[in-house]
Amino acid sequence: MEPLTVAPEIIEFYTTGYDEASRLSTKAHGLLEKIRTQELLRRHLPEPPAEVLDVGGGPGAHARWLAADGYRVHLVDPVERHLEEAAATGACSVELGDARRLTASDASYDVVLLLGPLYHLTDPAERLQALREARRSVRPGGLVAVAAISRNAALLEKAALGRLDGPTRSRVDSILATGHHDPTFGFTTAYFHTVGGLRAEMSDAGLADVSVSGVEGPVWPSLMALQAHTGDTLADSAHLASALAAARMVDSDPSLVPASAHFLAFGRRP
Repeated sequence: MEPLTVAPEIIEFYTTGYDEASRLSTKAHGLLEKIRTQELLRRHLPEPPAEVLDVGGGPGAHARWLAADGYRVHLVDPVERHLEEAAATGACSVELGDARRLTASDASYDVVLLLGPLYHLTDPAERLQALREARRSVRPGGLVAVAAISRNAALLEKAALGRLDGPTRSRVDSILATGHHDPTFGFTTAYFHTVGGLRAEMSDAGLADVSVSGVEGPVWPSLMALQAHTGDTLADSAHLASALAAARMVDSDPSLVPASAHFLAFGRRP
């Protein structure tokens, strides 16, 4: 079988160019994402101690709180740095691996999380392969939870920061039209989803009862702009509290889900 490879710029980005371990704790919109991801997952997760396969789990940001809640977590990631950081938390077992070809046995987990891999699979066939691997690995009736970046994220971010002009606007237009994010635009190679596109991919992979929720809600660009202006993480602020309240109010509103920076989709293996 031909070995799978992850684009080298993605490995390089997470190894030397970006500290994924601090992303959800040092940025106002990151704090919002973390809190909301926990809330949405807890809404759907089975009772602990269920077995969770955290695919693309990075340095263990979600494995830590899942383990604290009583879940048994095994984390898979293609970045060695992430595995070292995740193992150091003591919250999970770890494995170097790829979402497109899991070593998990068929129907061996109660929950499979894909809270990152779909960001970086720009080929729709590879996204479908990863989703089918998640479906294969979860038990019948088990939960598959998938995160995706919103097609509108770049537009809303650049507009909030006052940077939607010239070459930036051209690149945002390209993302809106195709979903493909140019790594020279910051971040790294990535694909940004529409709600309908994510829902269709989940269904095409054989997952049932698919639902898609907005994670951060419509106020996250304001938090990003305010932090850029003040330098404050806004952790205990009325601004973060209001953004959380807004996100909770509209996370299932079809007209406002696309305003989130991230989506969480849920499906079950029939």
